[in-house]
Amino acid sequence: MNPTAELKSATWRKASRSTSDGGNCIEVAPLSNGRVAIRDTESPDQAPYVVRHDVWTAFIDGAKNGEFDF
Repeated sequence: MNPTAELKSATWRKASRSTSDGGNCIEVAPLSNGRVAIRDTESPDQAPYVVRHDVWTAFIDGAKNGEFDF
């Protein structure tokens, strides 16, 4: 599938804890070949960041383990 078309038809989701006004959140969308698209809800028209599934999984694991806590 064409990446641009795939992103336009992507099903975006955000965390259930996010605010209803769309601020302070990121959204993710699964893409073909296991890739994951990531975008800022405050700038949905900007090109999303796309990562491989193993990169996404490593990030989620790190977040769950507190590796990114400030």
